Amino acid sequence: MTSLVCGCCHAGLARVRLSRPGARRAPDARRPGAQAAPGQRREAAAAPGVRGYSPPPPSVSPIRGLIDFHTHAAPDVFGRAVDDHELAAMAAARQMEAVVFKNHVALTADRAWLARKQVPGVKIFGGITLNRAVGGINPDAVEWMWRMQGGHGRVVWFPTFDADNHVKRTGIAPSGIGVVDARGQVLPAVREVLRVCAAQRLVVHTGHASAEEALAIVAAAREEGCDRVVVTHAQLDVVGMTEDHMKRAASMGAKMELAALLMLVGPEAPLEWMRHSRRVSPADTAARIRAVGAGHFVLGTDLGQTGNPTPADGLQMFVAALQAEGVSRAEIETMGREVPGALLMG
Repeated sequence: MTSLVCGCCHAGLARVRLSRPGARRAPDARRPGAQAAPGQRREAAAAPGVRGYSPPPPSVSPIRGLIDFHTHAAPDVFGRAVDDHELAAMAAARQMEAVVFKNHVALTADRAWLARKQVPGVKIFGGITLNRAVGGINPDAVEWMWRMQGGHGRVVWFPTFDADNHVKRTGIAPSGIGVVDARGQVLPAVREVLRVCAAQRLVVHTGHASAEEALAIVAAAREEGCDRVVVTHAQLDVVGMTEDHMKRAASMGAKMELAALLMLVGPEAPLEWMRHSRRVSPADTAARIRAVGAGHFVLGTDLGQTGNPTPADGLQMFVAALQAEGVSRAEIETMGREVPGALLMG
């Protein structure tokens, strides 16, 4: 009869078989003078630790010094795997330089200040998302956000799940918060927000606007004096930026956010809500980096949801996946440290 056993049971059975009378013993490195076979020595040197299990943690974190430009944490109206303190502590433990707290319904500038007090060793930034909860495209909300004690409110996201493009693409509602008029020109309220962002040198994120709407925001931001503009998760199907769109945005000085979440979504995703988006493979992302140039991108995870990897784990997975597709460590440093660092702290 065949029985199923785990790896540790296999090892025990091997010892029992070798103890039978007449059985030949394998070299035992624990016995004085015993010599391991050459193949065994090579295998041990190449894969330290227990075969079939992950290796010990590296002495230097593979995401040391990097910045996650897009994280989610509790408290929130959606399920989150970690709270602000836990997220910050994990980032500090991995020796990351900074993380950005994002929330779809509330500002996070105040939470960034509190997290910095609780977790030294990592920089925390926040901002505001211009969904209905804060009055939509509301220049006054932006004005009050950047004034929050600490000065850590550095990012303004245009509408996300309340965006006109988002609700129409997903079928949630017939219309949402628009950013452009019928001619494709940005609305006056959008320009008001952009002027506040320019005056305070805040980072403008395009939210869940379509690719063409995002390009209109980028162009208007440039006209209003904003020099810190990011296309939010540019590869998300709701946004739908092609390589040509990315090159056009880059030519106007914008950066594109690459999100780790997008390699986890798709029809085979374990969580139901993630099955409605198109998966973006690390190979596809690496191809965009090569075509457009690493200097035009920032890395973010868009993680923190219940059931998903934590942002710190997700960033480490994302970096490993991109490097496996030929993205160099220098390019990772550019997208994960230099570009986002200049946007947030330059």
